[in-house]
Amino acid sequence: MTENTADTADSAAPKTASHDNEPSPKLREFMNSGWADSERHDLALSDVGVWAAKRRDALSQAFPGERLVIPAGTYKVRSNDTDYVFRPHTDYVWLTGNQTSDAVLVLEPNGTSGHDAVLYFRPRADRAQGEEFWRDRMYGELWAGRRPSLTETAKEFGIETRHVDQLADALKGDVPTRVRRGEDESIASLLSGARIDQLKDGELSATLSELRLVKDAYELEQLRDAVAITHRGFSDVLAEMDKVRQYGERWIEGTFWRRARAEGNDVGYTSIAAAGPHATTLHWIENDGPVNDGTLMLLDMGVENRQLYTADITRTLPVNGEFTPRQRDLYQLVLDAQNAGIAALKPGAAFRSGHEAAMEVIVHGLDAMELLPVSAEEALDPQSRLYQRYTLHGVSHMLGLDVHDCSAARSETYRQGTVQPGYVLTVEPGLYFQSDDLTVPEDLRGIGIRIEDDVLITSDGTENLSDAMPRTVEGLQNWMAS
Repeated sequence: MTENTADTADSAAPKTASHDNEPSPKLREFMNSGWADSERHDLALSDVGVWAAKRRDALSQAFPGERLVIPAGTYKVRSNDTDYVFRPHTDYVWLTGNQTSDAVLVLEPNGTSGHDAVLYFRPRADRAQGEEFWRDRMYGELWAGRRPSLTETAKEFGIETRHVDQLADALKGDVPTRVRRGEDESIASLLSGARIDQLKDGELSATLSELRLVKDAYELEQLRDAVAITHRGFSDVLAEMDKVRQYGERWIEGTFWRRARAEGNDVGYTSIAAAGPHATTLHWIENDGPVNDGTLMLLDMGVENRQLYTADITRTLPVNGEFTPRQRDLYQLVLDAQNAGIAALKPGAAFRSGHEAAMEVIVHGLDAMELLPVSAEEALDPQSRLYQRYTLHGVSHMLGLDVHDCSAARSETYRQGTVQPGYVLTVEPGLYFQSDDLTVPEDLRGIGIRIEDDVLITSDGTENLSDAMPRTVEGLQNWMAS
């Protein structure tokens, strides 16, 4: 661990804008003196730091003798000289617990016990030795907020830290190297002397996703937290139905986002606040339509908590508080399908077993309502699947630090594999009858229904992490009335 940044922290000119004034010599002298020591001395090793070390050990065992480079990423431009709020890459967060921008985790093979982990990042600038802290729009403390020091980060996350300006020298040498690609392409330019194989880089990404499939105890705690905040966010929306009717879908989006920011980090994905026929668009994120009595509103929303774990929950509710008989029948069919999907998931079951069980229920229900052009058996035939006109999507995906978690995992491990204790996945069947679909009765056109919960695979079955949120017909109506 090193803290001496005098020769590196201010090696580049501060990132200023074309309209910034050039400071006078007297202002420079005044700004660079008279500041109190703000180093934090109260930090100790965090819980996430303990768990992250175990995760790094698991990754180390998968790639003995190879250097592993995992960047956090940097800011992304929103427009001109304004950036989006920074969110570090998921694999980086999982391995470190740290959320600082412009950071890179390097696991360097040590030839004896695996790897030595070093976290390279840009710490807060020394106020006595440069102008970054008051002139730099991207990293300056007076512009963008306080960045932690090297020592503070080392204490909090239990890892050796160095200034990111030392990264280029650290990556020199003829060492077989794998890079987690897709987040910071500038890393490749620093590896001119290393042996790189982009195919092997893909194996690193896949391995990281596969290691993350089973959630540890810390991750489950964070997911429960995200689900609980999400529940409160849904309740906030229902408590403001008068405003929802007045202002429409955007009031739903804004109300939920307020809760996400107050208790968590943000929303885990752009909220889907889809009322009326908008509910038939799977990823409706315009959220600019009216919310009218007599229609249904499909709310697919999740809070990303302070440690960046996200919930992903959908409820479909009657705007005026009560389902019509037709809406009730359709909703019950989707609920029965979801219950069947959850019941089918158990350790060792195929990942697709939840989907197949849910579709079996939906297809026979559609057949009973005479909504299929063929028999239920023919519709379920893999060579047919005509029912997908009304269901559109799969029933499950993994959940964790990403809403569609572990997406780089190999198919044979994930979608074609089996579920194991510690997996957390969604179960979310739906029915969607488009407004212009002439194959269904007119009174069904423009109705979309989805029910989604976050399910943990346990040693003997499942636990619905979001089961506290009502999902029966009566439960939803009572929730809205309360």
